[in-house]
Amino acid sequence: MFYALIGEDAPGTLDARMAARPAHLARLEALRDQGRLLLAGPMPAIDSPDPGPAGFAGSLVVAEFASQAEAERWLAEDPYVKQGVFARTVVRPFKKVLP
Repeated sequence: MFYALIGEDAPGTLDARMAARPAHLARLEALRDQGRLLLAGPMPAIDSPDPGPAGFAGSLVVAEFASQAEAERWLAEDPYVKQGVFARTVVRPFKKVLP
């Protein structure tokens, strides 16, 4: 089943986000290579594809996991979590309807 993994950035963590980004992307690429990644990306803090120093409000990953517990474990090991980028995380089941 698919799960939506949402992380909300803590204030002032843009530098930590940028430092952890390569390791974060590597984990997403592994999900992609396994055919389990539906979509992933950051949520800019302002209405711009390049928010500059405004940074990001968080990130969204929609991927396939065997269970919600597995998705929660995967997210707990993410570099953004381990480096304190995310102030809060949530994992919810996701049912893809369109397209």
